[in-house]
Amino acid sequence: MRLERRSDVPLRIIIFAPLMAVLVALLIAAFLIAAAGVNPLTAYVELLRGALGSRLAITEMFTRATPLILTGLAVAVAFRARLWNIGGEGQFFMGALVTAWIGHSLALPGVLGIPVLMVAGMAAGAALLAGPAYLRLRFGVDEVVTTLLLNFIVILFVGLMIEGPLRDPLAFGWPSSVPVDRDFRLPDLIPGTRLHTGLLFAIAAAGAVWLIFARTVFGFETRAAGLNPTAAAFAGVSLPRTLMGVALLSGALAGLAGSVEVLGVTAGVTTTMSPGFGYAGIVVAMLAALHPAGVVASATFVATVFVGADAMSRATGVPSFIADVIVALCLLTMIVALLFTTYRVRR
Repeated sequence: MRLERRSDVPLRIIIFAPLMAVLVALLIAAFLIAAAGVNPLTAYVELLRGALGSRLAITEMFTRATPLILTGLAVAVAFRARLWNIGGEGQFFMGALVTAWIGHSLALPGVLGIPVLMVAGMAAGAALLAGPAYLRLRFGVDEVVTTLLLNFIVILFVGLMIEGPLRDPLAFGWPSSVPVDRDFRLPDLIPGTRLHTGLLFAIAAAGAVWLIFARTVFGFETRAAGLNPTAAAFAGVSLPRTLMGVALLSGALAGLAGSVEVLGVTAGVTTTMSPGFGYAGIVVAMLAALHPAGVVASATFVATVFVGADAMSRATGVPSFIADVIVALCLLTMIVALLFTTYRVRR
């Protein structure tokens, strides 16, 4: 038996692979749920009810999906060019910190201040990824290591800032940054819920990324650099320029996720404001096969698992950590699915 690379991947396989990966992950997780003494079917019904069973549940699910869409896009953009950005968590926090810092004292009306703060968050995220990208291009340093370690450095830096110069004096001792001005808060999409217009920005970002990759020279060069860097360079594509552009775009999207979370949900920054949005973005991008439109769907699925797991835990007693297990299993099964998407088995 041997693996033979497919010359052309049918559309049905591209669509079928993520669905099978999710089903297999849920099947494996079902054994773990059964080991906890709970009927897996009952647990999954409670999970869906907790995420989709009411207006509040649905709005909470989409609120959680908003930053996942943006971090998923950040990973998808980078991975398409074989720039292995594992630092979405750090870029998320840096975008959030800069947004809260500037937004606390920015003297602009809300209509102008919101886009300014979003751009500031994007610039912070882009700058954070530009460093590892430069180290790779100049010295060949592995960006997996540098971006991953930067996550811990940034979170420690955020802790330093919110315990020091950006500490909120009205937080009653709770480590939190100063909040952004109320005029800069994103409007609610549905009154009485936490769902905000940041969801629309995230969907618009997905559409913009799709247009960039499908209709621009930069998008073509990025795909070429990811598929075959040697051939791309031979055809005249500037790999350093392309990879740096990809790094700036990827970091900007992750920074925008942090900015939107501050403007729409938290108002300020804490070291616990992210349950792992940057890391979960990797799963979101892989489940979407790095396609921008698929990122929206996969982010919705991951958010459903995270939100529904809490309700499932209360109803059945299964630990809510099963959500992390399901998401991790989805990543592993998707990697296997991508193997058989790219290759076929031959005798």
